[in-house]
Amino acid sequence: MAPSASPDIQISPANTLENRALDRAEVELLSKSGEPHKLVACVLEEADLSRLMLEGWVFEACTVKQANFIGAKLSATLWSSCKGGQADFTGCDLSESKIEACDFNNSNFRGATLTGAQFSRCKLTGANLSETKTLNLTFDETRLADARLPGLSFRKARLNGLDFQMADLKKCDFRDAIFQDCSLRDANLAECRFEGADLRGADLGGIRLLNAKQFKGATISRDQAGQLLAELGLKVR
Repeated sequence: MAPSASPDIQISPANTLENRALDRAEVELLSKSGEPHKLVACVLEEADLSRLMLEGWVFEACTVKQANFIGAKLSATLWSSCKGGQADFTGCDLSESKIEACDFNNSNFRGATLTGAQFSRCKLTGANLSETKTLNLTFDETRLADARLPGLSFRKARLNGLDFQMADLKKCDFRDAIFQDCSLRDANLAECRFEGADLRGADLGGIRLLNAKQFKGATISRDQAGQLLAELGLKVR
């Protein structure tokens, strides 16, 4: 289901384009109206959309593979069922945006502003979210395997259906977080904090207790305890 526009963003039928292949010149011309547009099933593959002002736009079932959004203003945008493998969002502003059921595998969000952004049912395998501004950023049922998320804060978050398998989570803050149907299998957890976290809903396979102190105060199940001790070569009977 496509997300609905925010009540303060009104997109008229005249500002809706469907099944179009668009390049930078066409998108830039549309943006100069100062009004948000809705693009449905449009193709912007490899388009250079860097530094354009596209606040409040809606992208529904669009193809933005390898598109260049570097430095673009994309706050309060809505994305639904888009395909954007290897898209480049470096340094862009995606604050207060909603991204649902989109495939942004191996995309680059380095240095982007993701304050208040919501990712739901997305594929972000291999994505780079390093150095992002992430206050109130949320993920739900999203694949983040092999992604780079160093230093992100998930403190007090309820994490549902997140796959962090083999992700770089160095220095992430999971204090008081609740994991439900998640995977931390083989993730890089160096210098992470888990005080008060409930890890019973997480797959901890492949994790090695190089620093057991980081799990002090966290809650795990008996089965998980046996699994972690087995990683240390200890036999649990």
